[in-house]
Amino acid sequence: MVGAAVVRQLNAQGFHNIVTRTHAELDLTRQADVEAFFAAEKPDAVVLAAAKVGGIHANNTYPAEFIYQNLIMECNVIHSAYVQKVKKFLFLGSSCIYPRMAPQPIPENALLTGELEKTNEAYALAKISGLKMCDFYRRQYGCDFISAMPTNLYGPCDNYHPQNSHVIPALIRKFHEAKVQGKSEVEIWGTGTPLREFLYVDDLAEALVFLLLNYSAEGHVNVGSGIEMTIAELAHAVKDAVGFQGSLRFNPAMPDGTPRKIMDVSHINGLGWKAKTGLKDGLEKAYEWAVGNGVL
Repeated sequence: MVGAAVVRQLNAQGFHNIVTRTHAELDLTRQADVEAFFAAEKPDAVVLAAAKVGGIHANNTYPAEFIYQNLIMECNVIHSAYVQKVKKFLFLGSSCIYPRMAPQPIPENALLTGELEKTNEAYALAKISGLKMCDFYRRQYGCDFISAMPTNLYGPCDNYHPQNSHVIPALIRKFHEAKVQGKSEVEIWGTGTPLREFLYVDDLAEALVFLLLNYSAEGHVNVGSGIEMTIAELAHAVKDAVGFQGSLRFNPAMPDGTPRKIMDVSHINGLGWKAKTGLKDGLEKAYEWAVGNGVL
């Protein structure tokens, strides 16, 4: 999802000498293959958009896979970028790696100041390591390696897996299937009270290209919309975007995850970037893409 959006944004800004690889073409967990790729292509700039990601269920069920695959990908790619003298490297973290009870909105300096959310601890530890690797390679070798911390993302090319997707594609799938099957009710996990922030993926891509061109410093930069809502409010917004006419039933027996999570985006706003796509428009675009591409 992120990689495709970055390519769209680079093309839109006139950058056309773009090298990409799918997972089928290059397995980033294989060190020799990654080293061979970097030696052959010698890229000027790299955006590491690849990661093993998922929602609460996936993180809870596969913690060993989440920490192993993310750690080994980061180590292979970051070190190869250093060896091949990549001029600019951008690593992506995730807002879910901040402490569970971080101050709200979450400033960049909240990282590593408290206990992590247990439901995604493995993923968080791996991503924190990647952020710190970029800082340490910058500090020791002078590499221009930077990191961005995106909030919850959604949009074209999202993962709509029935069990392993994030909240917005999971809700879109639920409401779409309920609409198609003529159901009168949809169950929503949890109480509906947790607060979340969401960013349309093409807005993130614009921010990443902005940072590649305008930012060079140790430490990561938050990237978000700066707008929060409850999961219940989100569910109603997705219901409207999909056109489901039935009712919602919240299931408090299922996990809520972190109670509140919104990022302080004053840093990137101060640098000159701000999100553009509102939730209503973004959800309609996401649903249109999913239906139009046969995902649902």
